[in-house]
Amino acid sequence: MANQEHLDILKQGVDVWNKWREEHQTVTMDLIFAQLKGINFVDANLYNTALTFANLSNANLSGANFSNANLSNAELYHANFYEANLNKACLKDAKLAGIDLSGANLKDVDLSQV
Repeated sequence: MANQEHLDILKQGVDVWNKWREEHQTVTMDLIFAQLKGINFVDANLYNTALTFANLSNANLSGANFSNANLSNAELYHANFYEANLNKACLKDAKLAGIDLSGANLKDVDLSQV
């Protein structure tokens, strides 16, 4: 289950989230199983975030930083990752139907068993 403190920070919006992330760079954010369907998180810093089994379907995540994030088994149906940074992200077994990866950084992404 997702860490409730992390979810509470996330629900305050991108600006609050990014500021908190900047102040707590060594913390691995735990959003495992989080229900984030349809969230608008443009330019969010989700570096090194655990999003295993999270639901990000129909989310707007353009420009977001997902480098080193774990999105394995996540539901990403129709999510917008336009120009997102997915460098070294794990998308193993993620549900990717209909996602927009236009301009995204996909260097060293784990797309095994997708």
